[in-house]
Amino acid sequence: MNCVNKKKNDENCNCTYPGCPRHGICCECIAYHRSKSQLPACYFDKAGEKTYDRSIERYLKTK
Repeated sequence: MNCVNKKKNDENCNCTYPGCPRHGICCECIAYHRSKSQLPACYFDKAGEKTYDRSIERYLKTK
């Protein structure tokens, strides 16, 4: 998918998953994680994001 905002989104995307094909393509990232009942990396702080646990339960524990 060609995303006209990818370059701009890359600057703010905090996903550290190596080789993520959705990095900077927010609509694909949200759709992917939603299909797995998860949240994307941008919902998590730096420490939480590095666990790669994108579960809603993990997110709620950080709030």
